[in-house]
Amino acid sequence: MTPFVRNLLILAAVAVVIVVFQAETALATASTLLRFAFFIAIGVVAYFFWRDFARREIQLWPSRQQWLFYCAVALFVVDLGWFLFAHPQARDALAFFIVAGVCVYVAVRTWLDQRRLT
Repeated sequence: MTPFVRNLLILAAVAVVIVVFQAETALATASTLLRFAFFIAIGVVAYFFWRDFARREIQLWPSRQQWLFYCAVALFVVDLGWFLFAHPQARDALAFFIVAGVCVYVAVRTWLDQRRLT
């Protein structure tokens, strides 16, 4: 038996157990908790990266570029949180990707401009 078939059988067995014991509510609750934990983990990793590497460099930038960079990051975090918890469809999902793209562009462009000047 190949590992692919074995893994599909294990997945099917887990699905059967969930259906037999009517554990859909528990599964939805666990999914929501994992979504919160994932969002918090992303925030913690970003904070540690900022604290260890970026903070000292960003403090040397002019105040306008600092505000622009931090606002782009804050808007991206709000946009990502909305995407993870609201499950947007169609136009809302497109809006998420446009806002996220603009935030990433502004943050990266500001960072690259400041690195070129130093």
